[in-house]
Parts: sequence; structure tokens; C-alpha cells
Amino acid sequence: MRNGKIKEYFENKKLKFIGEYLNGLRNGKGKEYGDDGSLIFKGEYLNGKRNGKGKDFYKKYKLEINGDYLDDSKNEDIYKIDKIKFEGEYLNNKRNGKGKEFDFDGDLIYEGNYLNDLKDGKGKEYSKDKEILFDGEFLKGDRWNGKGIEYDVNGYIEFEGEYFKGKRWNGILQEYDMDNDAIIFKGEIKEGKKIENN
Repeated sequence: MRNGKIKEYFENKKLKFIGEYLNGLRNGKGKEYGDDGSLIFKGEYLNGKRNGKGKDFYKKYKLEINGDYLDDSKNEDIYKIDKIKFEGEYLNNKRNGKGKEFDFDGDLIYEGNYLNDLKDGKGKEYSKDKEILFDGEFLKGDRWNGKGIEYDVNGYIEFEGEYFKGKRWNGILQEYDMDNDAIIFKGEIKEGKKIENN
């Protein structure tokens, strides 16, 4: 039975895993690699499964420029190598607990709670410009479900209230015309329908 620090390899001799084993299973800290040699996970294991704190990484890829593929391992200034995709808590190989999700450029796009790999509970979504888009509740991966606040691209509150399966359901809505910096609608939403305030 394997115990201690172990290295596992793919058939192509590239490193697959390096980390701690106990009773023949991954237990403790370790790193997983893809068959192309890229780091895909770094974190904690319990009884062979991701458990505890960990980081998920984007896989390396070859970028096509003018019809030619460049070797990503030799062009680190061009390629996004070992970029974090997710950082947070795992339980039984799934995202469970608090975590942060990043896009391929390394920008934070979500921070909040997860349950069985899905956004669930309180969370925040961000735009590419690092502006907050939504601060509120998620349910089993459904985008915006429960109470929340939605912001426009300038950071103004556009809607505050309840969402149902990603749709504005009950609350206060204020829409702006960005070009003229003017309010174009101010009113309520009841069961998904706009009701203008007079």
C-alpha cells in the first residue's frame, strides 16, 4: 500500500500527480497535472478526493497566430500559463464552501458560496472592468435567485429586490440612458412585470 510522498506519471512519462498518500489514497497536499504537463489542480486531498482548500487552473493551450501554432511552454509572455480558474474549498472532489472564480486573463468574475460545484448562497459577480454587476443570492447554480442588487456599468443601482431564475421578479427598478445621463424608467417590478411610478 502506498504511503508518503508519491509521484504518478502518464504513459507519455509526463508527471500526472505529486503529493501525499496514506493507505493507498491521496491524503494531504498534492498537485495534479494534465497529460500536456500543465498544472490543473493544487490543494488538499482526503481519501483520494479533493477536500479542503485548493486551486483549479486553466489548461495550457496553443495559440494560433497568422495560421501558425506557437509552443505555449516556450512563450510564457504570450500565453496565459498556470492561470487560476478557481480558488476555494472542496469537499468530495466538488466545490463546496467559499470560493473565487477567475477568467482566463486572471480577472475575478465571481466570489461567494458553492454547493456541489454550483454557485449557491451569497455571491458577487464582476464585469471585465472589475465593476460589481450583482451582489445577492444564487440557488443551485441559477444565476441570481433570491434577494440581490444589480448594478449598471457605471456602478449605479439598477435593480434591488428579488430574482427568480435570473429574472427580476419583485423590487425597485431604475433604468438609465447612459448617453444622456438620464433616468428613462423608474418604477417597480411585480412578479416579473414593470409597473411605472407616476
